Amino acid sequence: MRDWIQKTVPGLDVARSYRRSWLKADLLAGAALSAVLIPAGMAYAEASGLPAVTGLYASVVPMIFYAVFGPSRVVIVGPDSALAPVIAAALLPLAGRDPAHAVALAGVLAILIGLFLIAGRVFRLGFVTGLLSKPIRVGYLNGIALAVIVSQLPRLLGISIEADSLTGRLTATADVVFQGGINPVALAFGAGTLGIIIAGRLLPWKIPSVLLGVAASVVGVAALDLADALPVVGALPAGLPSPALGGVTVDDVLSLVAPAAGIALIAFADTSTLSKSLAERRGLKASGNEEMGGLGIANVASGLLGGFPVCGSSSRTPIALDAGARTQLSGVVAAVLVILFMVAAPGVTAFLPTATLAAVVIAAASSLVDVKAVFRLIRMSRTETLLLVTAFLGVAFVGVLEGIAVAIGLSLMAFVRRAWDPYRTELASLEDVPGFHDLDRHPEGKRIEGLVIARFDAPLFFANGEVFAEHIRGLVSAAPGPVKWVIVAAEPITDLDTTALDELVHLDDELAQKGISLVFAEMKGPVKDRLTRFGAGARFTPDHFFPTVHNAVRSYKKEIGID
Repeated sequence: MRDWIQKTVPGLDVARSYRRSWLKADLLAGAALSAVLIPAGMAYAEASGLPAVTGLYASVVPMIFYAVFGPSRVVIVGPDSALAPVIAAALLPLAGRDPAHAVALAGVLAILIGLFLIAGRVFRLGFVTGLLSKPIRVGYLNGIALAVIVSQLPRLLGISIEADSLTGRLTATADVVFQGGINPVALAFGAGTLGIIIAGRLLPWKIPSVLLGVAASVVGVAALDLADALPVVGALPAGLPSPALGGVTVDDVLSLVAPAAGIALIAFADTSTLSKSLAERRGLKASGNEEMGGLGIANVASGLLGGFPVCGSSSRTPIALDAGARTQLSGVVAAVLVILFMVAAPGVTAFLPTATLAAVVIAAASSLVDVKAVFRLIRMSRTETLLLVTAFLGVAFVGVLEGIAVAIGLSLMAFVRRAWDPYRTELASLEDVPGFHDLDRHPEGKRIEGLVIARFDAPLFFANGEVFAEHIRGLVSAAPGPVKWVIVAAEPITDLDTTALDELVHLDDELAQKGISLVFAEMKGPVKDRLTRFGAGARFTPDHFFPTVHNAVRSYKKEIGID
């Protein structure tokens, strides 16, 4: 029962084991996070074709529900740039110029996405996160960091540009800079905030540098009456989360099913990759199935209470981490503070420079960069370096889902290639060393007259069955004398398909015509079962199998009369 509660409602288990020493860190992290949630949520709502206030609802509601049902202690869920373009593409053709209808459609879209994700949790489809290898995760985080930093540069400089791609933003920003279009007041506040945050990191004691930077900017703008001299966030819109699903027809729902499936995939890929990457950094494990369930419930709740689709935020999660967040309580604190601001002090953000928020996000995104891991992978493996670079370039310059999809495809291709052309060798005995050993590594090994002991380090399937057969033929051909037995050290062979079986049968016939027996040592039971199920049990009878290579060699020696 306890295990079921831990998997279904992780937040309750965290609450039971919560340490008082974590409270200060979570409160400060929640306060720092709340300073970014408001403008970021509003911006992503507008980018999705929705009224800005819905971004506040989508920031508050999902975080509370994810804190209870989400498995990650550190991921912050909410509106995100990865989802905004596809949400807009799904809603605008149906909503037209009617904001109220767009909000209702966005709610339905979020509910459909949540249901897809919950179904994925029920059917245990979270295994797809197993495809996200370490190179992909490192490339993903570094790509996200670059994309987020570049997206914030215009706001840091106090300028406005219209560009969607990373290269477009860089080009447009450079053009404005060369034309002298920078707002020096905005840049001063942004640079000052960055300086406060960096100084806070370098000081030997822990201080809430993010919160200090935001507070200093608000006080500075208000005291110096600079609200008209630089871009500011503006006053908060009033209102609390409430249902807004009226006017949606059955045809609308049916039209949103296909987009919901695609966005659910994007949201899960983004969230699970972020969750898995951050969990690894903390020495924890992330469950794709549980992540699906938690994210699904958060989306359903967002849709029911006036919000829109959400996922794990790669820009706001680092803010919480950078401020010292320990558990989901930091997100709940941030949500509560946003609600209090909406009710009690909606005018405070009228003095908050957008350049300050850009500095906060840039500083937070920089913490995602893992240079040590990049150079470590470069030293260790060219193939995995290629995967890392592909994920990095894809996420940064193409898109989150596209970049991850291409990297996963290359990862699978690399796996198939290794399985198609695995390590293979011949075994021999060594003087005074028990067992049988790799002749390529120990050329001093001694072969047994008339015997070939072969090893093939991969499952047998359609792509490598012929490679296996050629390996055996090559060893037989290269043997110093006539061969009577071939023993396959089969422990590394973990699977067998029908195509590989056909190659195996053909090889057995070919060897039998030459008077050579083909036998197996240490073959796993499930592989033997597949031989029987595929109808080869009559050919490969029990006398073809031996529990160890030593047993097989002893039987060979006994048969031909070697001591």
